[in-house]
Amino acid sequence: MAKKEKEKKFKKKLLHKYRLVVLNEDTFEERFAIKLTRLNVFVIVSLGTILLIAGTIFLIAFTSLKEYIPGYSSTALKKQATVLNYKTDSLQQVINLNEQYYSSIKKVLTGDVASVEFNRDSIIDAASIDASQLDLKPTKEDSLLRDLVDKEDKYNVFESTISSTNFVLFPPVNGTISEGYNIKEKHFAVDIAVAKDTPVKATADGTVIFAEWTADTGYVVIIEHSYELISVYKHNASITKEQGDLVKSGEVIAMAGNAGELTTGPHLHFELWNRGYPVNPTNFIDFN
Repeated sequence: MAKKEKEKKFKKKLLHKYRLVVLNEDTFEERFAIKLTRLNVFVIVSLGTILLIAGTIFLIAFTSLKEYIPGYSSTALKKQATVLNYKTDSLQQVINLNEQYYSSIKKVLTGDVASVEFNRDSIIDAASIDASQLDLKPTKEDSLLRDLVDKEDKYNVFESTISSTNFVLFPPVNGTISEGYNIKEKHFAVDIAVAKDTPVKATADGTVIFAEWTADTGYVVIIEHSYELISVYKHNASITKEQGDLVKSGEVIAMAGNAGELTTGPHLHFELWNRGYPVNPTNFIDFN
């Protein structure tokens, strides 16, 4: 019986209602009043504590505030660690390649090179084969290779100057030549008609020595290549390179357009200069 009475008194205490009143200190006018029980206060305090803990955990886990807590690394440090990890992996690959290279050189110097055995009779048999019995017609792949080699030989600029290096010029754009190279009219270039915003590519590796806007020819890009060769690209709508940039052959340097006063439509004005003299680009580049 005593136990039950204690339980009833405990429940009564928990459910006993209290009134929280806010009064005006001067007039004792009631401003705010709320009825509470001990159970309500316990529940409210518990929920508030849980929400406060959850909010703190969220701020620490998903915001940058955790960087200010000892034991947590900063985002910049993680990015730096990631970059260093990639660099370490790249260096490891370079070291492995160098080790293989040095190992090969060591074998050659010490004579530790495996000899290759072959059947000499097979060479004699091959020499005795009648050529009339063989099908010497070129295959499709062979024809494509021949065409590629012919183009490389055709576009190998200034063979007298570049005798030992394969220096090939690639077309900056592909299109119809609207106006050709004409020395009499002092048109030291070819105009290739293309659609607006067509990517304009570098004809060879080089350094951008000029990339600015001009009133007559719009955006102009001038690239200096090896062997005193300079290429000029005019009437561009926009450019993607700046003076001093290094470019690779075939890399996009501008977008073709109709910029400048001296233009009659979207096209690329392309010039080639060697040792200060203009060169007809069609002698080395196929624009079709």
